[in-house]
Amino acid sequence: MTVRFGGTKLDCPSCGTVGVQFHKLSERRVYACPDCLFQIAPTANTILHDTRTPLVSWFYAMYLFCTTRHGVSGKELQRQLGVTYKTAYRIGMQIRKLTEKADSFAGLLSGHVEIDEAYMGGRAVGAGTGQWRSAPNKTTVMAIMERKGRMVARVVPNVRTVSLRPIVLENVAPGTTVSTDELRSYGLLTKDGYRHGRVNHKAGEYARYVCKSLTFHTNTVEGFWRLFKASVRSTHVSISPKHTQRYLNEFAFRVNHRERVNGMFDLLVGAL
Repeated sequence: MTVRFGGTKLDCPSCGTVGVQFHKLSERRVYACPDCLFQIAPTANTILHDTRTPLVSWFYAMYLFCTTRHGVSGKELQRQLGVTYKTAYRIGMQIRKLTEKADSFAGLLSGHVEIDEAYMGGRAVGAGTGQWRSAPNKTTVMAIMERKGRMVARVVPNVRTVSLRPIVLENVAPGTTVSTDELRSYGLLTKDGYRHGRVNHKAGEYARYVCKSLTFHTNTVEGFWRLFKASVRSTHVSISPKHTQRYLNEFAFRVNHRERVNGMFDLLVGAL
């Protein structure tokens, strides 16, 4: 009540009384106006809407999401919270949905950013033939990361220019220095006003030194993919293409607020 409405003294939207003290009902999660009995539910239209699980369990689950690097599986939430797996799975998915809202920030990525794509799930069909990048049994994802800064990660239909370019234009400020690998889909970045540098992984090149203040590489964003894939294999075993974006939002949220671990929980609560 205090977080969402700034206190328990409100202007009643029903009877119009100004600064009335709303009182908590003993058997329901609602507050009532003493004059007209109009009720306000602080959890309405949030991820806690109509939940039967104690709110303490929800907040503890949020705390677990904030204090781990590899994520929290549904089975772990089931053990920690003492609820059914169905309930634990729903709580986890709702918190992942909340991380996207809590991680919203103003402004575009700038400075020196790295862009890289990855492929999640499924066996690499056509490996060695040069055709496996478009394998239908894999989920294609891309990430854009500032060096020592923020990042965004998105599920994309494929690695063609028509799929990747709009995401770059939407999230990266013009004039930014951009590092990518040798993928041809990034070929238009220079014409779009970016300072673009490539590294050729196929030729064994993983960093291109230009001067003391400028080195092109994608090692930072590839480190994120290593952590994400290892977490999926170990913690979650597998994730479906349908929910991959929610897992990306969860991990991007932790990366973007890695310097303020104690503040992650406050951000989640504030986003309710």
